[in-house]
Amino acid sequence: MKLYIPLLAATSLMLLSACGQSEPEVVGGPADPMKDQLAKAAPVKLPPSVKNSRTYRCKDNSLLFVDFLSDDTTANLRLEKTGAPTKLVAAEAGKSYVAAGGFEVDGNGTTINATVPGKSAQSCKA
Repeated sequence: MKLYIPLLAATSLMLLSACGQSEPEVVGGPADPMKDQLAKAAPVKLPPSVKNSRTYRCKDNSLLFVDFLSDDTTANLRLEKTGAPTKLVAAEAGKSYVAAGGFEVDGNGTTINATVPGKSAQSCKA
């Protein structure tokens, strides 16, 4: 019992010592030099995200990897799973995706028609 009284007194004093202290006052930093320019700037448009990513097996037994983007006018085509993508663009949603060099993908479902350089057009299934 004798041990608890000094311990209780010390704890009480420690808790009471924190009373009456106010929170530190936060003062604003330097003015933003671009505040007016940022207020007048147009909203930022984010790039389209991947809407659907599919692997297709074509008639010649080759594989195509296609990422269809959320703007419905852009697709990324890869001839190898870890290969560099080729950006294909459609004139409007529902049209064929094309890129320079002879790349073309028609459709965006489980079956597409694809043309890649050095090969004729062929049907491919996901």
